[in-house]
Amino acid sequence: MADGCIQRLIDTVAWVRIEDGRILCARPRGKDVFYIPGGKREGAETDLQTLLREIDEELTVALLPETIAYVGTYEAVHGPEGGPVVRMSCYTADYRGSLAASNEIEEVAWFSYADRALVPPVDQLLFDDLVAAGQLR
Repeated sequence: MADGCIQRLIDTVAWVRIEDGRILCARPRGKDVFYIPGGKREGAETDLQTLLREIDEELTVALLPETIAYVGTYEAVHGPEGGPVVRMSCYTADYRGSLAASNEIEEVAWFSYADRALVPPVDQLLFDDLVAAGQLR
């Protein structure tokens, strides 16, 4: 880069679950911001492997692999200028089990577009696309 700075990339995978025009969000323990459920890959995990593991760990449900569909990939700077870029590859999927916060999740909530300011910049891009597509109210 021209200024000698190297911007860090955080590569994540997220589960887009929409019901009744609202999207599922989760707030990790010790944090004050909500995120689309999901997380960072471990080692050489694929998007699918990461998604299945993270959602099981966070929300105690099993995604049904045969129903997983790619939604899109979003990128945005997280935090103040010079902060890391977060890349979020998003997928929808059906699940089995009962949604519940795990030990690492403090709270789950269903957000509408009016709650957009409560999520990080990369999640806000997803919110914008979902409202434009008529999926989020």
